[in-house]
Amino acid sequence: CHDHDSEMSWFCYSEEKPVCSACAVVGKCKEHKVKPVQQKASDIRNKLVDLCEKLQQKTSRIERHMTEVLPGKNQNVASAASSARELVIQRFNYIREACETEEQRLLEQVHAEEERAHQNILTQRAHWTHSSEKLTNVKSYLVDMLTTLEDQNLLKSQEEIFERAEEAEGLLEPKKSEQLNFNLNCIQSPLLHGLWASAFLISTTDVEDVQINEKTISPSLTLSEDKKTLTFVSKKIKTYQYCPERFNHWPNSVATKFFENGAHAWKVDIGKSCAFKLGICYGCHSRKGSGNDSRFGYNAFSWVFTHFDNEYSFFHDKKQWTVKLLKRPAQIGVLVDVEGGQLLFYDPDSCTIIYSYQTKFTAPVYPAFAVAHDSITIR
Repeated sequence: CHDHDSEMSWFCYSEEKPVCSACAVVGKCKEHKVKPVQQKASDIRNKLVDLCEKLQQKTSRIERHMTEVLPGKNQNVASAASSARELVIQRFNYIREACETEEQRLLEQVHAEEERAHQNILTQRAHWTHSSEKLTNVKSYLVDMLTTLEDQNLLKSQEEIFERAEEAEGLLEPKKSEQLNFNLNCIQSPLLHGLWASAFLISTTDVEDVQINEKTISPSLTLSEDKKTLTFVSKKIKTYQYCPERFNHWPNSVATKFFENGAHAWKVDIGKSCAFKLGICYGCHSRKGSGNDSRFGYNAFSWVFTHFDNEYSFFHDKKQWTVKLLKRPAQIGVLVDVEGGQLLFYDPDSCTIIYSYQTKFTAPVYPAFAVAHDSITIR
C-alpha cells in the first residue's frame, strides 16, 4: 500500500480494489464494505466455475446439434430430394413428349434445391465447428486462469477474464431453421400439375370403392344399406348409439378407408342437394360439439368443396375460395394425390377440373362428406 506500506490483504467493494488493513480500519476505506482478499478471490473462482459449467453445457448442446441434428438433416434432405425426383418423373410419364423441357427445368431446380440445402448444412457445420472451438478455447483459458493464477494476478486479470467469458456467452446456440430442410415448392408447376391431373382423369377408368363409416354419421343423417347414400333429416329423429367417432352436431361423416400414399379418385352424385360438402380430412378431425374444430373446412384438418346458398366454394382452415361454374354438374369427382400434396375436384362427364388445391399432407386422409339438404350418393 502506498499510503501505509502494508500488504494489501483486504478488498474494498466500494473502490473495487485491494487495500491494506490500515486503509480498511482507519484509512479512506474504513466506512466501506471490505473483505479479505482470499474471500474475494474465492468469489471470483466460484463465478468462473459456474461460467465453465455453462460453457460446457453450451458446448455439449452444439456438439449434439452437430452429431445428431445435422446428419439427420442431411439424410432427410437426400430422402426428400429422392422423393421429389420420383414424383417429377412419375408425373412426366403421362406427358413426357409435350413436356421434356419442363421436366428438365424442374429436375434442375430439385438439384439446385438439394445443393442449397446441403450447402446450408455444410455452412452451419463450419459455423458451429468454429463456435465450438471458440468455446473450448475460452473454457481452456478460464480453467488455466482458475488453476494457475495467484490471487493478486487473478484480481489484476479479472477484467480480461470476464471479457473473454462474456464473448463466449454471447455466442448464439443452434435453433431450428427451415433453411436446413428440402423445400418441395421447388417442383411447383401449373403446367405439370394441370397436365398430370388431366391425363390421370382421362386414363383412369376405375374409381375407389368408397363407403361411409356408419359410426361417424351425424344424427341429422341417415345412411343407406350399401353405405353409399347420405340423406339429411331435418329433425334429429334418428337415434344413434354413442360413439367417439360420431359427429354429434354438424351433418358430417367420413369414409371407412383412408389413403396414405398414391393417387385416388371417387365420384359423388349430388342430385338435387343444395347444401353439401365433399373433400377429405385427417382422422384426428374433431367430431364433437358445434365449434369450428368439428366443422368441415373451418380448421386445418379438412379440405372441402361446398355448395350452399347457390354458391360453390372451396374451404380450408376458415378460408373460402369462390368457385364459378357455368352449369351445375350431375356428379363431382374428387382426386387426391397424397404424396404429391394435390387435391382437385372435377366434372367426371368432361374431366374438367373444377378446382385444384396444393398443400402438404402430414397424415393419412379420409374421404369426407356432409349434406344439409336432400341426399348425395357415392358412385
